[in-house]
This record gives sequence, structure tokens and C-alpha cells, in this order.
Amino acid sequence: MAEQLTSMLNYRKLPGCRWQLWRRPRIGQSERRLRDCARSQRGSSMVETLVAAGILIVVVAGILPVFMLAIQTTYVQGDVATRVTEYAQDKMEQLLSLNKDNIISDGFNDATTDTTVFPAAVNALDGTTSCTGTSPNICGLGGASTSTSCGGPTGGTFTPGTSVGSLPPAAPVTYFVDYLDTNGNLLTSSTGAYYTRQWQVSLDSTSCLKTITVVASSVSANVKGGAVSMKLVAVKAANL
Repeated sequence: MAEQLTSMLNYRKLPGCRWQLWRRPRIGQSERRLRDCARSQRGSSMVETLVAAGILIVVVAGILPVFMLAIQTTYVQGDVATRVTEYAQDKMEQLLSLNKDNIISDGFNDATTDTTVFPAAVNALDGTTSCTGTSPNICGLGGASTSTSCGGPTGGTFTPGTSVGSLPPAAPVTYFVDYLDTNGNLLTSSTGAYYTRQWQVSLDSTSCLKTITVVASSVSANVKGGAVSMKLVAVKAANL
């Protein structure tokens, strides 16, 4: 037996255990040490590998839906956020351009241009809107002020320090809200709307400055992770 063990070590079958026979211990101890050494150098069996793989698969399968939902939500939220930002900017530019698009008023005192359609429509030109410039049929930027401190027209109905329009989604005001489909196309009503835009115009106490606020938001029922909104604010001075 000792010769066989020595032969195995000489042929490097158990190179890590050769030192154990240099001192020629008793044969029983040598066999036990060789077995222990061989066991310590033994790799994983196929059964152990399959069990470990099975546990890993079960764990991954359990958390995979969470990762998928997170990826989808992130993608949708990012896409919708980009769209509502673009749509809010488009509406703001439309409102700020009234002074050059409207041939009837100077834009700052506009009360009859319907900006819920594109291009904006003026009742006196084509009769497509019912804006009269008086409450509740006020469009545009709210009309002229009751004050003439900035040289505006007289007989206005827009009181300094007040606002027209509305921003809360639950309280839309006619002519100060419009609705868009999934591709950003204007709709005639809220039916089938994927995005909504609301705006408010505030006149300062001097009647020389109007603050325009536009809020574009998605319909929460159609977006994973909840509604996304964007608010833009701009000012418009008289005679500009």
C-alpha cells in the first residue's frame, strides 16, 4: 500500500499532498490524510451545480417583473415628459405671437382670438368662434384693462390684479383649455384626450404687464407611473 501511495505522489496525481509522506507516517494516517486532501480539492458535482442554478432561476424569475415594470415606467415617463414639455412650449409661443397674428388687436389687449384651434381664429374674421371679449366668452390674453395707465384702449373688462383662465386640471375654463390625442393633434373635446393644456393670464396692478402660465399634462389613466405635467411661465408687456 505504501508503495502505491508513493507511486501516486511521484506521478503528481495528488501534488498538493506529497509533503504528507516525506516523513513516512504510519500507513493509516497517510491514507486518511490523502483522503482528506483529495476531498478538499474536489470540485462541485453536477447535482450541486444544478441545484444552485435552480435556486438562481427561481430568485431571478421572482424579481424579473419588477425590473420589467421599472424599465417600462422609466421609458414611458421619459417619452411623455418630453411631449408635455414640447406641447406646453407650442401653446406658449402661440399666445405670445398674438400681437403679430391678430390683425384686429395689438395682442396684449386681445379678447377675441380663439387659441384653442390652430391657426388661431378671430371671430370678426371668419366667424368660427363665439368669443365676444366679454365674460364668459373671453379668449386671447384676456382683453383690455379697465385702466388706461399704459395707453391701452378704454372700456376694458380686465380688472388689474385679476386673472382669466384656469390651471387646475379639474377646473378647465372655456377658451383656456385644449385637448390633444396621443400624437399631439388637437381634438374638439376631451373625449379620447391623452394630453391636456390649460393656461391662465394674469394682469398686474399697473395694467402694463401680463403673466402667462401654461400647464400641459398627460391623462394619468393612460400613463404608467402617473400623470406627467410641465408648467411654463412668461410675461408680456404692453405695446410689445
